[in-house]
Amino acid sequence: MMSTTVYTNARIIDPSRNLDENGTLIVQDGIIVASGADANNQGTPEGAEVIDLNGNVLIPGLVDSRVFIGEPGTEHRETIASASQAAAAGGVTSMIMMPDTDPVIDNVALVEFVKRTARDTAIVNVHPAAAITRGLLGEEMTEMGLLREAGAVAFTEGRKSLANTLLLRRALTYAKDFGAMIAHETIDPYLGGGAMNSGLYASWLGLSGAPREAEVIPLERDLRLASMTGGNYHAAQISCDMSAQVLRRAKETNAKVSAAVSINHLSLNENDIGEYRTFFRLSPPLRNEDDRQAMIEAVRNGTIDVIVSAHNPQDVDTKRLPFADAEAGAIGLETLLGAALRLYHNDSLSLLRLIEVLSTAPAKLYGLDAGTLKVGAKADFAVVDLYEPWVVKAEELHSLSKNSSFEDAKFQGRVIRTVVSGKTVFAL
Repeated sequence: MMSTTVYTNARIIDPSRNLDENGTLIVQDGIIVASGADANNQGTPEGAEVIDLNGNVLIPGLVDSRVFIGEPGTEHRETIASASQAAAAGGVTSMIMMPDTDPVIDNVALVEFVKRTARDTAIVNVHPAAAITRGLLGEEMTEMGLLREAGAVAFTEGRKSLANTLLLRRALTYAKDFGAMIAHETIDPYLGGGAMNSGLYASWLGLSGAPREAEVIPLERDLRLASMTGGNYHAAQISCDMSAQVLRRAKETNAKVSAAVSINHLSLNENDIGEYRTFFRLSPPLRNEDDRQAMIEAVRNGTIDVIVSAHNPQDVDTKRLPFADAEAGAIGLETLLGAALRLYHNDSLSLLRLIEVLSTAPAKLYGLDAGTLKVGAKADFAVVDLYEPWVVKAEELHSLSKNSSFEDAKFQGRVIRTVVSGKTVFAL
């Protein structure tokens, strides 16, 4: 017997079809068989479950392409299972896991471990990214072909930047042969070691500063190498107007260049650090308000392709320290959409563009079967009440670590149901 579910009375947002209309979604055995206004007139299949969405928004499941998880090695921070619970609560149905684990995801066995553990314990799709170099040491390249064949969807040094220009050139060349992407963080380790954004506020707080040039200089180098090799290059996170300008010029001549920005750098600025709040100790650091506005404009005009959560769980041992000594990073899977919807409610971005950069665009960049509500696609989607108010409470978050930059933040718009392969994995 086939299992059929009909979701009626929905506002369907599907950037893959440039679609925003009231309609119906019909799912049969985990596959979408009808989607949109046309499905309103198809009738209800015999024996189908009917769910009335009461005019709420139905979107493709979010695809978060920058997620750090503690498993294997530091499971007390986050496991694949707990990260998937947080993802489901945030409407994320697919996530790309960074290789910064212990041991590092730099061989076939570790890629297979992640896939097997995800299959057995996760309630959303988990895709491993593999390291560019063995042990993330920046010295010897990994076996990209074997890793790609095993299921690695991209290659990255995670939170590290490669200093060896020749090695990065070779990585871009080899990855191109396997149709893979190099996603690279651009932070100069010498200039970028400061605790927060360089400027007057850092001076007032007595903290060392990381200037924007620490991001822009390696980014310019990377873009030159991408042009030289013809490889698929993705700037894993940019945070300032200088970077957006450099990227915009590069895109005029190189279609294989893309970039992401974290939701933190779209929602927060350096003033949020306040009295040394370590949950705002991030990498790259929070910039000033002009840079935040420039990041929003770069998303709007297409310079930036993807929004990520940069989910990076840290426990009290690494966060309850003086600001300069605390580990950089914040969790974000569960608050990604809530924070992003602020940009819709204040008219900074259209809802269609917002869902595109959160779902359709990252799925396309990484070649994932996700980010669409087309007929024949997997039924991975989220139902969102755009106007439901809620407050982020640490004790209610599903992540094992609670280091959220949005603790006690007030949001408007909340995921009320998440569906993966036709199965409801989260519901309020």
